[in-house]
Amino acid sequence: MAGFHFELVAPGKLIFSGQAESVLAPGSEGDFLVLHDHAPVMALLRPGVVDVEDTAGQHSRFFVRGGFADVRAHGLIVLAETAIPTGELDAARLDQEIHDTEEDLADAPDEQKALWQEKLDHLRELKSAMKL
Repeated sequence: MAGFHFELVAPGKLIFSGQAESVLAPGSEGDFLVLHDHAPVMALLRPGVVDVEDTAGQHSRFFVRGGFADVRAHGLIVLAETAIPTGELDAARLDQEIHDTEEDLADAPDEQKALWQEKLDHLRELKSAMKL
């Protein structure tokens, strides 16, 4: 299979840039897989793990707090609110993400509370799934 260019960007920092065979991303409506020649799409991301398989078959995994995925003819760009390699993710760091999201939920206007609650629920599910 042919690869495509993938970039993962967090505020002020390029986290990953290179050729990918596939990228599995946590979409707001469910996980989705991007391969070479994927149809163009813009998707909202929920908190979860982005799994990148490079053209050598090696996997890199990154926790994202949310963001956007932009699939175009030239490849995929993920603009993440936060992006952390899963190897650097521990219970304390995930607890801090949960705490920050709880604060965002408390400060959110009523029309945004459901969105923040959903993010909080996903973070708690992720912590449970990762057994941290």
